[in-house]
Amino acid sequence: MTTEEIRLNIEKALDEIRPFLESDGGNISLIAIDEDKHVKVRLEGACVGCSVNQMTLKAGVETTIKKYVPQIETVINVA
Repeated sequence: MTTEEIRLNIEKALDEIRPFLESDGGNISLIAIDEDKHVKVRLEGACVGCSVNQMTLKAGVETTIKKYVPQIETVINVA
């Protein structure tokens, strides 16, 4: 899978989870992909101050991204 295909698949994954975040007043943006294995995202809106945003990041965002791009190892939120 090329770097561009990885980016497109990550965007598809984010498009799948974005409606759930938006329903709670939040959003998410793709910031960077390091070495085609590590994804940096930015939680936005209500997600920034949410007490369960780390759970959302791991259980929701990371799981969904790995479904589309299995070689991804980590997803981290950058401020």
